[in-house]
Amino acid sequence: MVEFIDYGLGKELAGADLEWKELSEADLSGADLSRANLRCADLSWSNLAEANLASANLSDANLTGANLTGASLNFADLSRATLIEANLSQAILIGANLKGANLDGAELSEADLSGAMMPDGSVHD
Repeated sequence: MVEFIDYGLGKELAGADLEWKELSEADLSGADLSRANLRCADLSWSNLAEANLASANLSDANLTGANLTGASLNFADLSRATLIEANLSQAILIGANLKGANLDGAELSEADLSGAMMPDGSVHD
């Protein structure tokens, strides 16, 4: 089991600028990261379960092995993000942009992908 790191960021991070930040193995479960700029951030193996990432910019972010179970990613930009072996089960990705994202080995069971742009550029029904 991964021991998550407390970076002292707290859980109220709506609109925060965390571009290029090293946050691997962070415990951000339940955090409000709505509208946050996480472009190119390293969130590998982080716990983002139940986090609010609605309208967040996660383009080019590293989310390898991240736990995003039940996270809200409505209209989030995940273009070109690395989501290898990430757990997105029960996540809400309505209208999210996943174009060019790497979802190899990602768990998407019960995820809501309504209107999401998929890695190949197609729009999910």
